[in-house]
Amino acid sequence: MRLWGWIIGGVALATAVASVGAAQPRARVLPRAATGQPVVVELFTAQGCSGCPEANRVVEAASAEPGVIALTYAVDYWDYLGWQDTFARPEFAQRQRSYRQALRLRAVETPQVVVDGRRPVSGARPPELQAAIDAEAVRRTAPPDIEFRQTGDRVGVGSGSAPAGGAEVWAVVYRPGLQEVTVQGGDNRGQVVRHVNVVKRLRRLGDWTGRPVLYALPSGVADGEAVAVLVQAKADRRILTAATN
Repeated sequence: MRLWGWIIGGVALATAVASVGAAQPRARVLPRAATGQPVVVELFTAQGCSGCPEANRVVEAASAEPGVIALTYAVDYWDYLGWQDTFARPEFAQRQRSYRQALRLRAVETPQVVVDGRRPVSGARPPELQAAIDAEAVRRTAPPDIEFRQTGDRVGVGSGSAPAGGAEVWAVVYRPGLQEVTVQGGDNRGQVVRHVNVVKRLRRLGDWTGRPVLYALPSGVADGEAVAVLVQAKADRRILTAATN
């Protein structure tokens, strides 16, 4: 599904959400996994999008690969079709729009995957996603170190070569593992839609210019939630490095 402009809408409907055990797809060892630098796979999806359940399953499989950080962002711009997405937040759609601008895409659409902030793919086509992951896995980089403090409330980003225009640091609060939602309206009415590593909140921590910086992590992270920290170029949105706590 493709969106050419801003759409506002949504009628709240009830839903049932349950956490379920993780699937066990094939696992591969990616070259960058040995260095501790992961490949970040960001899925933009919607419960009201007819093509999204398949992409959700593809990203679920990718999330089991060593060295992959998969994150699912639910967007709200299809809520007007008859189902209000239970995980959507406006800032997730805004993040997708920032990729549209940086990557010079024609439109925002679902399902869409962005790999390492550099490679947009459909997400519904496993070979295309796998090729993007593999390409990023062998790309040579020299990223700064990310270290979570033992207190749990701060994270440090070390020194390194900052890109032209600088970089920024993002904290992504998400719930690891799978969640299922019974959709009760719209194109996917009656379907149980699976989601992996659902993003709950997104917060910009500050700038990174190549010098070591200590950032405060978001407060109020609930039991069972985790935080992914992304260091991302401002100009072209490529992800320099990432880590999870």
